[in-house]
Amino acid sequence: MKMKPSLCAALVLTGLATHAHANECGEFTIADMNWNSASLMAHVDQFILNNGYGCEADLIPGDTVPTGTSMIEKGQPDVAPELWTNGIKEALDHGVEEKRLRYAGNSLTDGGEEGFWVPAYLVEQYPEMATIEGVIKHKALFEHPESDDQFAFYTCPAGWTCQITAGHLFDALGLEEHDFDKVDPGSGAALAGILAKNYEREKPWFGYYWSPTPVLGKYDMVMVDFGSDADVDEYRNCTTQPDCETPKVTMYPPSPVHTVTTEQFAVAEPSAFEYLSHRGYSNQLMSKMLAWMEDEQVDAEDAMYYFLETYPEVWKGWVSSDIAEKVESAI
Repeated sequence: MKMKPSLCAALVLTGLATHAHANECGEFTIADMNWNSASLMAHVDQFILNNGYGCEADLIPGDTVPTGTSMIEKGQPDVAPELWTNGIKEALDHGVEEKRLRYAGNSLTDGGEEGFWVPAYLVEQYPEMATIEGVIKHKALFEHPESDDQFAFYTCPAGWTCQITAGHLFDALGLEEHDFDKVDPGSGAALAGILAKNYEREKPWFGYYWSPTPVLGKYDMVMVDFGSDADVDEYRNCTTQPDCETPKVTMYPPSPVHTVTTEQFAVAEPSAFEYLSHRGYSNQLMSKMLAWMEDEQVDAEDAMYYFLETYPEVWKGWVSSDIAEKVESAI
């Protein structure tokens, strides 16, 4: 039977309308976490999704535990761009099992990095300094601020979880037997300041630090190799536990840093979810961005524009060419 032109046109229009509806992007919320890297991610995601995909994404305040709990219990916010999941992994996994949450991807592609570090200029002068044996061999370089008979290892500030892990690894490596002493900087700002002061004077420095951070974006540091792999079981069951009496040597395992969404969002917004699954930052790039934000004293919105203008080769790899054109025209 020959179809009438009017009926044919109607079916075509209906098909186009259905296709357009399937690709529409709706309204949702993104957690704007209260630390710079997560806030930058939130602003970049909002800009790309709104201008490239036609979404209506709004930013709302967030923090790790409250945001994760709210997403599980209330289904809000829809997206958490940067969740350091180790601390709430059990709750998040349970939320995934109950079809309330979904892991979208790795927001930090390297994971959060922790370790004992020395400046790169020391390793250039003494290549063996990239290993713990080399640090011990040249221990006399690491002057203690209060003692002529001991050598300084700058540890994590008191009260932080990393004070426990750094202390256990200090013991496992036998650094006290080589006359090293744990020097508590007093605060995170003081630890950053001591490292920066020594680096800018090209003096030796040995201690704990983590990435991504502004400090590791500004200064070229080398993570010291302990001569072991990362033993995740040892790290979880002993290194992180205050009452562990016999710690063993292990490198810090990377801390998973995920983008997490509600299951409802993942189903309702497949295009936006796919974007979040492909989007990720290296620690080196994020550290550079954090250093720039600190030096320029700008907020996440200003940093978002700087990132989009300065690193198009990065974000264009997350989206299709037509989406990239829309985003670029909106910058």
